[in-house]
Amino acid sequence: MQDCLDPTWYCARTKPKHEHIAAAGLHRELGLEVFHPRLRMERATRRGVMRVIEPLFPCYLFVRCVGAQSLEQVRYMVGISGLVRFGQRAAVVPDAVIEELRQCFAGDEPMSVENCLEPGVEITVAEGTFLGYRGVVVRALPGRQRVQILLDFLGRATVAEVDRSSLIVEDRLMADLLAPLACSPGGYATGAY
Repeated sequence: MQDCLDPTWYCARTKPKHEHIAAAGLHRELGLEVFHPRLRMERATRRGVMRVIEPLFPCYLFVRCVGAQSLEQVRYMVGISGLVRFGQRAAVVPDAVIEELRQCFAGDEPMSVENCLEPGVEITVAEGTFLGYRGVVVRALPGRQRVQILLDFLGRATVAEVDRSSLIVEDRLMADLLAPLACSPGGYATGAY
């Protein structure tokens, strides 16, 4: 059984868009260890594509503290709306879970999420007119958050423009498809992508 004086990880709910405020306050005012995993990514805005930092778990962060008194202090910090609970008890997050998450992040720095929709990447269309079709990215149109793809549509190689959020990236690259493309009559292997 865990000693009640051992620090334990808990999950705190934050007010929307207040994760960073709550994390800073918990660390600065209470001296508690806080884990607040974040992602650095591109997001489409009215002014074009912007680099933004978003929480991995919106409205949640992890805090390590000792005892009920510390938990009461956490509950009343600026930006915190409550603790994740099971019944009357605050839910404990195992150390192993936090350590596994931390291995993905370099310290407290946000993890960069790279644009994986580069030319040659194989995709599957997940919504819209071409739902279920497989294809290859030809060109990314970053200002519009759209992508040109090459797909086999009605037996012909067709270039289509789709919203990037409607695509699922497959594990293979165009280089893996070159042999079937080279061997097929007309340069396109029907159904190969």
